[in-house]
Amino acid sequence: MSATGAVAGATGATAGTAGTGAGETAGQATREAAGAGEKRVTWAELYFDLVFVFAITQVSGLLHHQHDLTGLVRALVVFVPVYWCWVGTTVQANIRDVDNLRDRLGILLVGLTGLFMALAVPGAYGRRGVLLGAAYWLARLVLLLLLVRVPGVWRGPYGAGVLASGPLLLVGGLLPDGPRLALWAAAALCDLSAPLVFRRRLADVAYHPSHMPERFALFLLVAIGESVVGIGGSAAAARLDVPELLAVAAAFTISAGLWWQYFVFAADAMRHAVEVADSRRDVVRRIFQYGHLALAAGVIGVAVGFEETVADPWRALGAGSVALLYGGCGLYLLTFGYTRWMMFRRMSTTRIAAAVVVLGLLPAMVRLPALVVLGVLAVLLVALNGVEYLRVVRAAGASAASAPAPAPSVPAPSVPAPSAAGSPVPESAAGSAPVE
Repeated sequence: MSATGAVAGATGATAGTAGTGAGETAGQATREAAGAGEKRVTWAELYFDLVFVFAITQVSGLLHHQHDLTGLVRALVVFVPVYWCWVGTTVQANIRDVDNLRDRLGILLVGLTGLFMALAVPGAYGRRGVLLGAAYWLARLVLLLLLVRVPGVWRGPYGAGVLASGPLLLVGGLLPDGPRLALWAAAALCDLSAPLVFRRRLADVAYHPSHMPERFALFLLVAIGESVVGIGGSAAAARLDVPELLAVAAAFTISAGLWWQYFVFAADAMRHAVEVADSRRDVVRRIFQYGHLALAAGVIGVAVGFEETVADPWRALGAGSVALLYGGCGLYLLTFGYTRWMMFRRMSTTRIAAAVVVLGLLPAMVRLPALVVLGVLAVLLVALNGVEYLRVVRAAGASAASAPAPAPSVPAPSVPAPSAAGSPVPESAAGSAPVE
């Protein structure tokens, strides 16, 4: 419910105004004719996201029951089609005006297939494997039909979903465990490689720069909401004495620290990158489709780790739980190193260094009490955010001191540009743009 609230709470700031009847049709024609302006997330997309709140919870539950290396692979193989179903819906909503009856119904139908997929996840490697494959294939068929008027849509990622990954998932659901995992892994690789294989065909796609960052930020917010669910679900059944409350506070600090890294230091940088990119196709593929898969996977790992820590803060966690908690956090921080390099060809030194420290501490945390494990990670994230904030403030001060004074009669324009600190300039620094 916490993750659901996060999505619902975002609706007021993100959803556009929906019309009806003749006014809606006229408005749609005007928007399509204009082909410009800021594209907002629709109410249908936000309702669609609620299905994936549940889907991420189901994937977390699958990983919770088996979090050794085999369990990680199984969960990832199931998570990819769930995530890619969301990505396919988001991309088609980005490149078209979907605020109309036909597309609303299409998005809701894809949402229903997503619900079927989420229901299949707990038994995906049992009797519900066919349901997972059939629901995914149906979702890809619906998405292709929504784009059927686009020339050559069959010869691209949407066609690959219908002709390759969908059938692989369905056939895999009919097979025993070992062959099923192999076919599903092949389907996941097919989906993930499609934007790269068809990158030339996607070169002329006109992506809306404001809509795409907003959508992927909302998806990551859903994933971070799952970490709050992991804290609350575990704590609700505990005694809630002082040690348990301290564990809840430490876990929440970690969750908030992950949120801070993205929504204070990175979200506006990603939007800036897609707005000024020479090839928006490449930014969408590298930063959003691939980068956010890793970010969400890292957060889900942390969320599952919380379920193992809060209820019994004096218990030693063991290798599996610590690997999820510290490994998920390390993956999350390292991914920012990847995204920053892809956007600006600059190193994210503070986050990479923090990730190395987190991963380096992992072996030492295995035999320590859960409360200590949580406390150390919370302190590291608070320190990282503090260091980055100080670097931002210093960079903003240096930039303001070196900037030439504007002519008295002409206001100086504010030009978005990466800061020397490698982090966003705070909102209080006028005329600056946040950059990761």
